Amino acid sequence: MKVLHKDELLIAEEVLLKHLPKSLKVYGSLYSINRNKPNTLEVVVDTWPDFKVIICRPDPKNKHSLELIKKVSYYSLDEQVLRKMLTEENVIDWSSYFHMAAFDISHASLVKEVSSNRQVNNRGFIMVHLLYLPDCSHLITPIFDSELESRISSLDLSHVDLVNKTWKFGGNEKEHSRITNFISNYPSCCITDGQGQPVSWIMMYDYCAMGMLYTLPEHRGKGYAKVLVSIMSKKLHAQGYPVYCFIEEENTVSYRLFKNLGFTEDPSYRAAWFEFNF
Repeated sequence: MKVLHKDELLIAEEVLLKHLPKSLKVYGSLYSINRNKPNTLEVVVDTWPDFKVIICRPDPKNKHSLELIKKVSYYSLDEQVLRKMLTEENVIDWSSYFHMAAFDISHASLVKEVSSNRQVNNRGFIMVHLLYLPDCSHLITPIFDSELESRISSLDLSHVDLVNKTWKFGGNEKEHSRITNFISNYPSCCITDGQGQPVSWIMMYDYCAMGMLYTLPEHRGKGYAKVLVSIMSKKLHAQGYPVYCFIEEENTVSYRLFKNLGFTEDPSYRAAWFEFNF
């Protein structure tokens, strides 16, 4: 096992670029790290430079990582190497509560087996589609008038409470801190009302996926989500970010929205979030 540092992280990012879309979660994390965004991650591989497994885990030397829910993500080209890393090497701290985020669902039986052998309980709590936009030429842009265009803006720190209150995983101090980070350091887009307050918005997570798309109930049915996804996608593409999102399997409305705008997916691939030591 090897911990990657600055120049190695840049090389690893280039390698993961060749394995999109399945590598997007880890690629997005490295893309963020390599652009000097705030992060609490440490990146490890099985071997270097010809790695088969790359894992993002909480950095034990970063005091801020202790303030957040521990999250681990990985990309694997070899299931046997992955098994070895999870079982024989001290690559994950199995002793406390953590999430394994957006991993390939085909590895679920392996992950369950390893955690059970360690007498660590586990359960899947989110299953998702991975939708992505390879190029903006695939984007189907909705038509909107100049009045709506004049109300398109970005979120700022005065909006953190509103986003935290309305997000299904929010409403607490840890997520308040994460949302503050997202708004401060990553692109966002919103539509405001006549008083300049956001009524619909979309953001970016620290692994560069679009998310937290939300419209206040009294403003739904006006096509705001389509406009925001379209504008955000163009913005991200222009700035060099990957353009992708995870959509929960039961969220058929968002799935249709992104598909109708030109996003695509690998039909053989699903991702999952698992939690351990709950």
